[in-house]
Amino acid sequence: MATSDQQKTIKPPHRGRGGVGRSARGGRESAPPEFEQKMINIRRVTRVVKGGRRFSFSVLLVIGNRKGKVGLGLGKAADISLALEKAFREAKKRLLTVTLDKRFSIPHEVSAKFNSSRVIIRPAPGRGIVAGSAMRVILELCGVRSVSAKILSPSKSQINNARATMQALAALPH
Repeated sequence: MATSDQQKTIKPPHRGRGGVGRSARGGRESAPPEFEQKMINIRRVTRVVKGGRRFSFSVLLVIGNRKGKVGLGLGKAADISLALEKAFREAKKRLLTVTLDKRFSIPHEVSAKFNSSRVIIRPAPGRGIVAGSAMRVILELCGVRSVSAKILSPSKSQINNARATMQALAALPH
């Protein structure tokens, strides 16, 4: 027979307000998100109407799983949280699958143009991600770990640079 030191009492799991699988506040416990997300750009946009100025927000968002899937979305709304939700939904609709090699790089050099923005992405084994601004965020969330990238653009528009980057990744073989 076990002594009192060796005996363990097994208590049934605590069932709060929500029951099994629910948080203390009554909602479902959320699973870890499938995609990470990062905001590239957030702008307050103003339009002038008869009564004064109307403000709205524009959000450029990148989502990715760091395993070859990445999406870009632009959301516009009167509130930042609504604009974020719209951008997330659009990014999920426009998901792109990129095939990476065993070194987590791209198979060959690729370039693309969107409006006045031109980008070049080259494989660079062992160098890490050598890229700037919007390109770096997109490539990180895509799962690429060793590339050299260049933005050849007279404009500093992060939206156009991000879209050109997505076009370049879409040009890779699937």
